[in-house]
Parts: sequence; structure tokens; C-alpha cells
Amino acid sequence: MAKLLIVDDEEKIRTLIRKYAEFEGHTVWEAGNGMEALELCRRESFDLIVMDVMMPVLDGLSASREIRKTGDVPIIMLSARGEEYDRIGGFQLGADDYVVKPFSPKELMLRIEAILKRTAGRSDAAQKEIYRQEGLTVDFTARIVTVDGTPADLSPKEYELLFYMIRNKNIALTREQLICRVWGYDFYGDDRTLDTHVKLLRHSLGPYSKFIVTLRGVGYRFEGN
Repeated sequence: MAKLLIVDDEEKIRTLIRKYAEFEGHTVWEAGNGMEALELCRRESFDLIVMDVMMPVLDGLSASREIRKTGDVPIIMLSARGEEYDRIGGFQLGADDYVVKPFSPKELMLRIEAILKRTAGRSDAAQKEIYRQEGLTVDFTARIVTVDGTPADLSPKEYELLFYMIRNKNIALTREQLICRVWGYDFYGDDRTLDTHVKLLRHSLGPYSKFIVTLRGVGYRFEGN
């Protein structure tokens, strides 16, 4: 099974998550703050990290930012704050999911399993192809997107969302299709997750955000050649 790192300054929450995770057969490591998490990540490799946002010494967003510099281990952010600003902050750092406290430990386990299933085949997902339209270049193999020659800093989910939309360009994609294909059929989030990522993706694409068209009441369409 998977090797998980649970990062939270509340021991009761770490113990609760550990109980459910170990019941599912996972190996669990713990850290009480972001600094401890960084030290563990330098010595160990993990299949997934559950990271609290508000912690002493080093907060979860800062810790995730440092972890993202050296790897793309899946991260689920935990927070007692559910405002859009906090969600965007987590997703901009490449978080795979965002869970608001108080949460159901059973639901958290389902989210963990869904992410582990998706990321198991992540390395085989890209195809050897390059897509170009005007000043936008998308290298599927290298997972590099450039806007007018400048590399765009996209999160893992932004890459997956853009890749799927381009491969299905000029087709009306429903919200359900996008969520199922990018997050998985067993995703337990809501539509706001998709909306937030589309918003971030459009920002990353700059002038070429025009290629992503909103279909009111349906979803989105990538208009391309």
C-alpha cells in the first residue's frame, strides 16, 4: 500500500487520520509542523502528503511550496478556512485536493485512494506530441507549456486539465466530463474545484486564455486548430 505523511500541529487529528489510514493498509509518518515535514521529505519519499495549512514554525503553504521545488508528490491540504483565497493559494502550489475542517475521516480516505489511483499511472499519461497555436506551445511529453516563448508555471492539475481539453479541442466538455477525466470518477470534491482550476489555468495562459470558452450551463470548450 502507500506511504503517507500526515502533517498537522494537532496530535488528535494526526492520530485520527493514522487510525483510518493504517486500517486501509497504509504506512503512516507524522510531522507536527511544516519544518518537520520538510526534514522528513529530504530523507524519505512519500506517495502522498496530507498537509494542514495553519501551523507554527512553518505553515503548510510554505512547506508545500518548498516540497514542490524538488518533486510532485500528491498533496491534500487541510484547513479550517474554506474561503476561495485559501483554496486558490493551495491549488496554485499544486495541491491535488483541499479539505476543510471539520472533515469526515472516511471521506478523506476516499479522497486519498482516488488520488493514489490517478497518480499511479501519471508517468505514462503523456504522449510524444507538441501542440502549437499562435504563441501557445504545449509539449505533452516534457509537460512544458510556453506562452510567447516564456515557460508557464502550471500546477499538476492545470497541466492535466489543459492536456485533456486540447486533446478534445472544439468539443463541448461538460463539467462532469472534466471532473471525471481529470480528477477521477471517484472524486469527492465539488464544482468549485473545477472552476478554481480553470480560473488559474486561464491566468497562466495569459492572452491565450481566449481559447478556453465557457459554455453557460454546460462546461467548457477549447477552441483550437
